Amino acid sequence: MNAIHIDLDADNNLSQYALVALKGFSMNSTSSTQTPSPTSRKNVPHALNGPIALAILRLAAPTVLVLVVQTMVGVAETYFVSFLGTEALAGVTLVFPILMLMQMMANGGIGGGTAAAIARASGAGRYDDANALLWHSIVLACGLGVIFSAVGFMIGSTLYPAMGGTGATLSAAMTYSMVVFSASVPIWLTALISSALRGAGNARFPAVVTISGTFVLLPLSPALIFGWGPFPALGVAGAGLAVAVYYLITAMWLFAHLRSAGSVLKIKPVPLERRLFGEILGVGLLSAVGTVQVNVTVTFVTATAGRFGTEALAGYGIASRVDYLQIPILFGLGTAIVTLVGINIGANQIERARKIAWTGAGMAFAFSTTVGLVVAIWPQLWMGLFTDDPDVVAQGALYLHIVAPVYGAVGLGLALYFASQAAKRVFLPVLAGTVRMVVAAFLGWSAVALWGANLTQLYWIVAVAAALYGMLTALAIYRQTWN
Repeated sequence: MNAIHIDLDADNNLSQYALVALKGFSMNSTSSTQTPSPTSRKNVPHALNGPIALAILRLAAPTVLVLVVQTMVGVAETYFVSFLGTEALAGVTLVFPILMLMQMMANGGIGGGTAAAIARASGAGRYDDANALLWHSIVLACGLGVIFSAVGFMIGSTLYPAMGGTGATLSAAMTYSMVVFSASVPIWLTALISSALRGAGNARFPAVVTISGTFVLLPLSPALIFGWGPFPALGVAGAGLAVAVYYLITAMWLFAHLRSAGSVLKIKPVPLERRLFGEILGVGLLSAVGTVQVNVTVTFVTATAGRFGTEALAGYGIASRVDYLQIPILFGLGTAIVTLVGINIGANQIERARKIAWTGAGMAFAFSTTVGLVVAIWPQLWMGLFTDDPDVVAQGALYLHIVAPVYGAVGLGLALYFASQAAKRVFLPVLAGTVRMVVAAFLGWSAVALWGANLTQLYWIVAVAAALYGMLTALAIYRQTWN
């Protein structure tokens, strides 16, 4: 509890400095009629001037740290589940794309729209709007969480067999899915409240909450899977239950913070307005379409790989986790880009906003390229962490040899996609994602199912799709005008 108290005090001090610095300061003539708030550009050092790369790194660091921890927890869960056998591992692999769809829609889709809207309001000095946007995002989180729970309960018996699940693999997938999707509302609340705080310039508190929560999840997951002490051995269901408990705790903690004096945003029920929903959903819905495309692609590729047998499915599942392993860095950079670009656009500093976008994209490209080359050259470094089955290792290595070298294109595209959220110009980047989906998912599936392509040819199609995504997104951002 001491660590929590210190963090709240730090937020209080930051808020006081922000209020002093921003008295009478606004780039928006209407802001003078609004009540000042600690939500401000002052919360983000070098937001409007100074070194761009340093500003991105400072703002990204807490989010990167928290997502690295989350990803390691996901890797640990995969490791624990692997002791239950190949069928259990393959079953969780079937559910993973659907769970990631929800999480990416919550964090990068609607969450991205939330962060971008609050950042623009902050940059323009519209403080009451920033707090009202928080309340609207909470309403959205509850509604969308209920929808995803219902969908998650209903589609499994149809979807997982279509993806190649049979027998024990299908049973594991159904069990894990039912448990983990029961936590959809807490997952959405955690994502949107965290996005709102990051958009307001406070990335630290969501990081504190998430990292602290992992100290519960890490021991709880194996305890519920294998049965330790008072906990029964629940198998795959235990893995899902641990995730559900984790998100319930984090959502409750974030709510408590919003009601504290140290929060940069305040939770205040306000009349719901179409204008404010439009601020979030105008970006968030198209961004959610982009996340759907990513996960449709992953789902189709997973299902297509499953046509080659359980070993191919398990090998692909392990190898493709490297794709998600990059998300902490890319999402951390992306959320920093959203906040900084949004603040600068709100303050009418368009040229600096564009420089931030391209600087962040270069950083993302360098990181993803490095990761891709390492695992492409030495795939056993990754595959050997999860299995010693030579067939599974060989299947995963095949994917990494072909697809991993083009990871840099995906990193570039994702960073620029985040910048387009802040600029409210997401259509063309989403269209680039459509091209990737059509090539990787539909053309890849057709090549295997209709034309008899082998697994190597499937992975080459996936690699070409990734390269096209990066190039088309970069071209779109280069040719756009922001205002």
